[in-house]
Amino acid sequence: MKEALVKLHLSILLAGCTGLFGKLIQLHETEIVWVRMFLATLIMFALYGIPRVLSRNFIRAALTLAVLALHWMLFYCSIKMSNVCIGVLCFSTTSGWTLLVESLWRRRWPSFAEIVWCLLAVAGVACIYFLSPQSPAGGSGGNVQNGILIGLLSSLVCGIYTVLSKDVSREMGTRDFLQCGLAGGLAMLTLMIPLYLAAFGLPFRTVLKAPGGMDWVWMVCHASFCTVVMYLLQLAALRKLSAFTVNLSYNLEPVYSILFAMLFLGEAVELHGSFYLGLALVALSVVMQSLRMLRAER
Repeated sequence: MKEALVKLHLSILLAGCTGLFGKLIQLHETEIVWVRMFLATLIMFALYGIPRVLSRNFIRAALTLAVLALHWMLFYCSIKMSNVCIGVLCFSTTSGWTLLVESLWRRRWPSFAEIVWCLLAVAGVACIYFLSPQSPAGGSGGNVQNGILIGLLSSLVCGIYTVLSKDVSREMGTRDFLQCGLAGGLAMLTLMIPLYLAAFGLPFRTVLKAPGGMDWVWMVCHASFCTVVMYLLQLAALRKLSAFTVNLSYNLEPVYSILFAMLFLGEAVELHGSFYLGLALVALSVVMQSLRMLRAER
């Protein structure tokens, strides 16, 4: 259990870097996600070769990673439509969506402790956003509202992915699941992109163009560390931890994203008491749930 928690929090640190690359890479969200999955697929096949799995398992893995790709596109869309803080704030509701999806999927009632830690984490990130003197209000009201709706939909899709991946990866094994899922999910993503553009009323355009200049460097780093390494660690943790615990712990990702943006992007936002209060609430929810898992193991 301790090893699983260490892997989980290393994956969260890497996930916190995702916002950095989203800021640095000058591509549409569909382009970012497609190139990210393409490079991650190449890296996995270069490292581990071609996996031997049943066709049924390959399809299940592909469908699961296609759900993840949809979450990525919606998450980047939320950020581009409103701003980074709104997208990150909406992502903090993923633990609540996961709790709902996992309860319906496994037909069990959530415990009182799970509900409390979930609400505490959401309250912490909301505190950072709403009580900060630098609380962002970028974009028009309509864009902000649309960004929030898309961000919430992205979080729901992420919750569905987490529950699905726990079952499929446990049956296939972490490496085979990620390898097959990336390859099959990439094919499904290619078919999904025109539908995605049509759903948002966007004219058809060439979205699969290759990155240029420094975008190649950022995309390779993004695919290597924030995709392959991060999801290998996350899936390994999921084998021992509940989907709810994983997504609850991922409420630390927005905090890391804000800190990394300040350190590496020069977004020197002065931290106020609301930030530290929100950080304390999020950290408390994660620590208490982790201690609860360790007590259950003992």
